[in-house]
Amino acid sequence: MTSPDSLDQARALLREFPVVDGHNDLPWALREQVAYDLAARDIAGDQGTHLHTDLPRLREGGVGAQYWSVYVRSDLPDAVPATLEQIDCVTRLIERYPAELAPALTAADMEAARASGRIASLMGAEGGHSIANSLGTLRGLYALGVRYMTLTHNDNVDWADSATDEPKAGGLTAFGREVVREMNRLGMLVDLSHVAATTMRDALDATSAPVIFSHSSARAVCDHPRNIPDDVLERLSGNGGMAMVTFVPKFVLQAAVDWTSAADDNMRAHGLHHLDTSEAGMKVHREFEARHPRPVATVSTVADHLDHMREVAGIDHLGIGGDYDGTAFTPDGLSDVSGYPNLIAELLDRGWSKPDLAKLTWQNAVRVLGAAEDVAREQRAARPASTATIDSLDG
Repeated sequence: MTSPDSLDQARALLREFPVVDGHNDLPWALREQVAYDLAARDIAGDQGTHLHTDLPRLREGGVGAQYWSVYVRSDLPDAVPATLEQIDCVTRLIERYPAELAPALTAADMEAARASGRIASLMGAEGGHSIANSLGTLRGLYALGVRYMTLTHNDNVDWADSATDEPKAGGLTAFGREVVREMNRLGMLVDLSHVAATTMRDALDATSAPVIFSHSSARAVCDHPRNIPDDVLERLSGNGGMAMVTFVPKFVLQAAVDWTSAADDNMRAHGLHHLDTSEAGMKVHREFEARHPRPVATVSTVADHLDHMREVAGIDHLGIGGDYDGTAFTPDGLSDVSGYPNLIAELLDRGWSKPDLAKLTWQNAVRVLGAAEDVAREQRAARPASTATIDSLDG
């Protein structure tokens, strides 16, 4: 239990160096719940029964910048237009709440938003399926404001392996490496959350700009393929990138990983897909959970990951990416976007200094985006946009 004094100190620190959160799935939640009817989920007020995210709780949580995920499912036949709809949702949110949200494309924009007391709003595309194997589409997303792309989501793409699919490419293909290089030329951050460890290593070999993990934790602390192996964390200091710890219990708590695996096996034993949400499927799931209570992650669980990631990668290479509104379950003390002060207070109690916490919450993320912009300026002056196609490189 954190002390009231630590919590007061955490809130004071966040007023000066607010959280840059790497990943929030509010746009997808708005699509699923209300078909993008922003009046039906007016985030100017408390949406606690429906969402993890609203403006009052972002303020309470000390959030100063948010990468809004413009995620779409990888099995959608119309992933590109669906991604454009997600971008439109973020644009309309910024237009609807101009006193609270500021559009941000650059590190300078992030600092300007902080100075104005508004929440810098950036966008990240979650999954390379959103470009449909087209570098022109990649450039189009950048032109519309997308500032990172996660190379895969839960499924492989034609040019990169996912952490949660059967290996096919062995990491990145030749076209995948060209995607990374073109992202560098644009100034779009290469996001390695969700990708296989082989893809992480190939991307680090291919990139000339810092990479990010927008919402991933440490595999040495919790053995899940969505997490980052230590040899990859070690490379962040040489690359200049950062790993943004996530809060999803089944990625941060080993008991939750094991419980989820057993629950999935139970669904399959009943002849059901492990993600079946039908009435029959949920009945089977509830009966399993009644017999085997779900393990609960805590603020301390997340702090354990940050302690380890700091030891391996260094304080200059850490950040936060909660994955709110993209997960059904959250840790105790981090139930929604108002909870960040609890994590900062826990780290204060563990001896983290205020300068180190300022790097974790704000400074590292601003530096990494600025460094990507520097690389892009150099590369745009040196070479034109790539005209490569997947057929020309991988055919």
